[in-house]
Amino acid sequence: MKSYNSIEQRIDILQSRIEAYQDEIKTLETEPKNNNERIIFKFIETGSTGKTKDFVRELGIKSPRDSLYSSGDVSKLIKDGASDISPALLEIARALASARNKNGPAC
Repeated sequence: MKSYNSIEQRIDILQSRIEAYQDEIKTLETEPKNNNERIIFKFIETGSTGKTKDFVRELGIKSPRDSLYSSGDVSKLIKDGASDISPALLEIARALASARNKNGPAC
């Protein structure tokens, strides 16, 4: 939590959090525009590269290596991104992946 010296500063901090949450909600309410965004949405939904991999395989989507998707492919997509993925969506997925790696499951 950020430190503050006055009630006004505390209010500013809380207002910025509200704005950040509203932006995240707006991003998550958009429909995926392509398969890469669909994959990222599924990872955000499940918080699991393994479950996301299973989802991608069910859709019949091939990995960039032209083979079945693996958990590593999902991790690589999150880490490296792709030009057809919204930066805001990718930021949410990276934050979730980072939180899971450091502290277990994140909310």
